[in-house]
Amino acid sequence: MPLIATLVAGLLATAAGAQATPAVHADVSAARADVPAVHGAAAGVQGVAAAVRGAAPVRDPGGGSPEVTGTQKGRTSVINLKGSRIVLSGNGVKAGRRDGYRLTSPCWYEPGPTPEEMLKQQESSPDHFARIKADEESFLRFLEQFKDKVGKPGRWWTPAYNEDDPRGISCWTGLEMFIFVPPNTTPPQGITIRELTDIARAALTVPEPKIRLNPDAKSFVNLPTWVWLDGIGETTRTATATLPGIMSATVVATLKSIDIDPGTSGDRAKVSEDCGPTGKPYVKGGTYSCGVSYLRASLDQPREVYQLTVTTVWPVEVADPGVDVQYQPVRVGVTRDVPVGEVQSSVRDDGTG
Repeated sequence: MPLIATLVAGLLATAAGAQATPAVHADVSAARADVPAVHGAAAGVQGVAAAVRGAAPVRDPGGGSPEVTGTQKGRTSVINLKGSRIVLSGNGVKAGRRDGYRLTSPCWYEPGPTPEEMLKQQESSPDHFARIKADEESFLRFLEQFKDKVGKPGRWWTPAYNEDDPRGISCWTGLEMFIFVPPNTTPPQGITIRELTDIARAALTVPEPKIRLNPDAKSFVNLPTWVWLDGIGETTRTATATLPGIMSATVVATLKSIDIDPGTSGDRAKVSEDCGPTGKPYVKGGTYSCGVSYLRASLDQPREVYQLTVTTVWPVEVADPGVDVQYQPVRVGVTRDVPVGEVQSSVRDDGTG
């Protein structure tokens, strides 16, 4: 492998190392292992010369620490961010159901090291030292692009992407390995509050409830079957995406209603949907208003049951009034089999006629 390709292939691991915080736990070094060395070399050489365009304002990163914490790995993982400093938090990013929302752009640039930090990383990297032992002169030439920026205002920006998005890796490979960006400037495809809000929306999950019925084990023709949900917990869920010390975006989902699909056509079932957010639990002597009355037995259906689906509807709002975007509600459905029988009646002659 040519020397410059070898040098650049290790760049992101060290540059992103300065970005990553313990709260994020993102596997940055593994991300670049999937990319051909040819792209790494070309991007590394082009990165310094990349023209910085666009004027969407982002405050130049300074000191400070994140106000929220979260994790992006393990059982609570909701989207898999690679090469990113973004921290996800909120009761809506814990274990739950996503609705498949996709980011508008699955890859982006994030602000990273200062010029001084970047130069120090490249000069002191043990990996780089091991690679350049045979040709220190080439390595010194490689460092010139970083030395040239020392003392100048701005930061190096590096790419990140959502690995769970099938478009993520191909989008990411089209970005430069690093670009230098003046303060109060956002480069093309640099992350903004709008994109950060999108990431919070993609991370949002809601509970997967359980359907409760009365009658429970089996219903009968023309008998109202009450429907309600268990396991909802909090009916407001939030997701926050934070770039520590830079900006933060929050979305809020609030459970509003449920939709009931009886699993058959209107001539076989009548649905009542005065249900409120979670349905109406059965109360002896109470007024039925939420559920389904099946008009025909299920014996002629597959497996001799109707498949009832209850979908929770969670409208989504953006907490920051400065972000002009509207999202569709989160909709999560759960199903349950409902066997429906007929009450058999018989007429007896008592001999009095």
